[in-house]
Amino acid sequence: MLKFQRGSREAFEELFARYREPLYGFFRRRLASKDRAEDLAQETFLAVIRAVVRYEPRALVKTYLYGIALKLLAVERRKLSGNEPQIDEHHEPAEDGPQEQALWVRQALEKLDAGEREILMLREYEQLSYEEIAELLRLPVNTVRSRLFRSRMALKSFLEPKRKIQSRTRGAAEGEAQS
Repeated sequence: MLKFQRGSREAFEELFARYREPLYGFFRRRLASKDRAEDLAQETFLAVIRAVVRYEPRALVKTYLYGIALKLLAVERRKLSGNEPQIDEHHEPAEDGPQEQALWVRQALEKLDAGEREILMLREYEQLSYEEIAELLRLPVNTVRSRLFRSRMALKSFLEPKRKIQSRTRGAAEGEAQS
């Protein structure tokens, strides 16, 4: 980032190449529109370009980029204010494949409150450390740890009924196959 700040185009290209996909994924997991997720990932880099003269190396570049991304996401959510299509929570997948399991996880994540969901997603999907999450959200590290624990427990409680249904369905199918 410091090389880019001094005018190195190659440094920006490296930054873009390294973080474009992770930032797209960050937005994609939080928004229904693939196009809007791509737009916001690009807007993150535009914000970096605009603010390059003000950049101070107080945090890791990754934390700096996700900080910008969180702010852009907050603006986007205010614009949408409930108009974004949500996942159909009553949809029960017919088969028990990876896509259906991913859908169940996503539905369970939607049931968490926004703060719990964000901390969990920053840790599990974005692979940020406790310290990076604390810095991003301006929380003490121990608060991040305790909220993350509560988020995981809540997610587990939402997924547990699905797992029991899967076990019963699988057991019944195996019983029929053995008959």
